[in-house]
Amino acid sequence: MSRSFPHMPEAERRKWQDSKTILSEIGLKPDDTFVDIGCGEGYFTLAAARVVGEKGIVYGIDIDEDAINRLQQSYKKEDLKNIILIVGDAETTVFCNRCADIVFLGIDLHDFRDPSAVLKNARKMLKADGKLVDLDWKKEPAPFGPPVEIRFDEAKATMLIEGAGFKIESVKPEGLHHYLIIAKALGEKHESQQTDRVHTRSPGQGG
Repeated sequence: MSRSFPHMPEAERRKWQDSKTILSEIGLKPDDTFVDIGCGEGYFTLAAARVVGEKGIVYGIDIDEDAINRLQQSYKKEDLKNIILIVGDAETTVFCNRCADIVFLGIDLHDFRDPSAVLKNARKMLKADGKLVDLDWKKEPAPFGPPVEIRFDEAKATMLIEGAGFKIESVKPEGLHHYLIIAKALGEKHESQQTDRVHTRSPGQGG
C-alpha cells in the first residue's frame, strides 16, 4: 500500500518525521536485511539502503507501480545497488524465509485489505532474532494524514500483531502524530499460547 503522501518533498516530510533518526532508533545497522512493506516512493527504503550499505539488502513492495517506478529512478540517481523492489500485494508476497533483520511497516498497516495476512507474511520473513516495526498514525486529529476513522490505535495494532504470532517488545510515541511498536516473533509453543490468549479476549478488548 502506498504512503499517504506520494508527492510530499522529502525535506518537507523530514520536518515532522526523520527517517534516519527512526531507523537508528529501531536498531538498523550495516549489513542488515531490511524489508519495507508498502514502501511507496521510498522515504524509508532509500534511507535504509544508505545505512545497510553494500553488503546489506533492502526489499520494498508496493501496489502502486508509479511509486515503485519513481523509487527506481531515485535509487539509480544515488547509484544504490542494494535495493530489490516488487510491485504487488503484501498480503501474498514473501520475499524470503527467515532472511530479515527488520520488517518495517511505515504508516500503512491500517491501509491493507488484510493486515493480519501482511503480518503473518512478515513473520515468515524475519530471522529468529529479527524485529517487526510498526510505525503508524495516532488515532487522533492531525493537520495531515489519513482520516482518523481508518487509523488503528495502539491497542488495535497491538492486538493484530500479537494475533499474528508476535510478542510486543515496546510501544511508544514517535513525534507528535505517530506511535512506534517493536515486536519479535514467538516460537511455535509460545505462538500457540498467544493465539489462545487473543482468541479468549472479550469482544470489547483491543479495539
